Amino acid sequence: MRTLVYRPPGPGPFPLVVVNHGTTRDAALRTTLRAEEFAALAQWFVARGYAVAAPQRPGLGETGGLYYEDHGACAQADFGKAGFGAAGSIGAAIEYLTRQAFVRKTGVVVVGHSAGGWGALALTTRNLPAVKAVVAFAPGRGGRMDDVPGRNCAPDRLIAAARTYGEKSRLPILWMTSANDSFFGPDLTRKLVDAFRLAGGRVEQEPMPAFGPDGHYLIYSPDAVALWGPPVERFLARVR
Repeated sequence: MRTLVYRPPGPGPFPLVVVNHGTTRDAALRTTLRAEEFAALAQWFVARGYAVAAPQRPGLGETGGLYYEDHGACAQADFGKAGFGAAGSIGAAIEYLTRQAFVRKTGVVVVGHSAGGWGALALTTRNLPAVKAVVAFAPGRGGRMDDVPGRNCAPDRLIAAARTYGEKSRLPILWMTSANDSFFGPDLTRKLVDAFRLAGGRVEQEPMPAFGPDGHYLIYSPDAVALWGPPVERFLARVR
């Protein structure tokens, strides 16, 4: 996997943050996607002493290869399987990176956006000893069907998959979605969080205010750091 790495000065070892991007159902577009840099988020974590890695998962862009995250046709969408496909790639990145001399073996924070956040939730079902927490920005799959804001593909199936994840997940999770997210709006997000939590998952929801024309992309903007930075800092201080 093509991976961009940000590091603080010095040899380390540093605690690790693995940041995970979203995806697209358009197979042709997937092959041309540029690797996400997550510059504002990475700078925030590096300033706090973390090394940050942003891997590009298989089936996309320069990494290429097989795509493991397809959820299938909407009527029979298997969102659980799609999340586990992403989780396998995220887990492989963690396994490789924690063997590097500049990275600590434990205390990994997994951050994900959209499909990458959904994959991070799936990863928590493994309860990996190296991982201490997950921060999920607008996690989900099947959002904005036919490019219509707020129209979701099989939301009941997505909620059921969240419930399945919550049954096995015991890692602390911070779930953050903007009020004007056009993929996974507040109502659907509340149902997903409730399903995950009631099944046994350790999840805290931090609703974000509306941001820009579409809050789904809040994670990329330097102007949004002031919104998500304080709750993320408080969350990570609690889960040390």
